[in-house]
Amino acid sequence: MLTVTNKASEVILDLLKDKKAGASIRVFLNAGCSGPSLGMALDDANAEADQVISAGGATFVIEKDLLNQVKPINIDFITTSQGAGF
Repeated sequence: MLTVTNKASEVILDLLKDKKAGASIRVFLNAGCSGPSLGMALDDANAEADQVISAGGATFVIEKDLLNQVKPINIDFITTSQGAGF
């Protein structure tokens, strides 16, 4: 359903080290000018609407309906000549 590469896990855990304990990362649909993509942000889970997934040492939340539409999700962190990101 949702996997996180080792590199992405390292970066995510480093970003979360200064956040409150138990911080969750929301995976959401971002309707950008280049078309839809998935984004990530810190957020709390909605017990009824969300699926909570532990992966790569972090907790991710995603709306159940969205997860069913886009699964599987693979989160990676890459560095290119144009920059770095998930």
